[in-house]
Amino acid sequence: MPFDRYMAMALYEPGLGYYVNGLHKFGLSGDFVTAPEEGSLFAAALARQIDEIAEVLGEPYTILEPGAGSGALARDLLLGLKDKPSRYLILEPSAALRQVQRDTLSTLPSALQACVGWLDAPPEESFTGVIIANEVADALPVSIFEITDKGLRERCVKLGNQRLEWSLELPRPRLKQAFEELTQHLNEALPVGYFSEISLDLPGWIETISRPLQKGAVLLVDYGYPRSEYYLPARATGTLICHFRHRAYFDPFVWPGLTDISAWVDFSAAAEAGQRAGLDVAGFATQADFLLALGAHQCVEQAEDEQSRLRLAGELKRLILPGEMGEKFKMLALSRLADCRLSGMSERDQRLRL
Repeated sequence: MPFDRYMAMALYEPGLGYYVNGLHKFGLSGDFVTAPEEGSLFAAALARQIDEIAEVLGEPYTILEPGAGSGALARDLLLGLKDKPSRYLILEPSAALRQVQRDTLSTLPSALQACVGWLDAPPEESFTGVIIANEVADALPVSIFEITDKGLRERCVKLGNQRLEWSLELPRPRLKQAFEELTQHLNEALPVGYFSEISLDLPGWIETISRPLQKGAVLLVDYGYPRSEYYLPARATGTLICHFRHRAYFDPFVWPGLTDISAWVDFSAAAEAGQRAGLDVAGFATQADFLLALGAHQCVEQAEDEQSRLRLAGELKRLILPGEMGEKFKMLALSRLADCRLSGMSERDQRLRL
């Protein structure tokens, strides 16, 4: 079985997959903490950026959030935005996660709750607005290639010795083509023994979620690298990682369906997919640069009391320090706007790295 098929089953198989089985996943009592679960600073900064985009749009707008997790980001954005969206649509096929999101959003004022809706698929009708994908692309199934002394091989999954294990097979044509296209952009040949991931689904996913966006922007937030850094010969064992109860490990065959499996995002591939979908690459920055450019540190300075200041300072450190989330997480902005103002990318726009 190709690994991307296994990963899709482990994460999304109805009733059994990690994201649909109803078990608790987010926050300190779950398996991992995303930026919105750290506190309100991330959403407050993102709200400033969306308000700026909304001003350029100059008309009622929609927010579409694929994979809204616990709903914390949706809640905090709806509270923090000065220019409220006419609709906040959550693209969430998991019934279990929809209930988690409903519970989170139930604390909102009724007028804000009324603008929230859930979808199984991207809307068919076009809309003006902003699409926010926070830690979604890393959960797209990936294929894994390996360089051997016999040439390119695909890492597949087989049952052996009463447990799942790796099997090297001839690559499927689609993976072989993707690998050949990848190597055209690399400065060095990859050594024998090197293995890594390619997300064959990423281009189609970006095209699908952005198709109904008539005017506006797409903001992708995730951990990842530009292609030249993702496929460094020294990064010889890929980026695939698993999380269970805040412990990280690298064997995706342990507790399938109970553990998160993800891979870092190739932001160069994401940018190119956006361009093929008719979007402009409007900005690229680290999370630290994005948040600081939008004044996240000012929230700490303006805290009402010492206890709040210390709490916010700790939250800000986790969001911006290089050893925490600040450098690992990147913000990619894609747009269908003649004038896409992005203050979050203004201080250190790193599009040239793509």
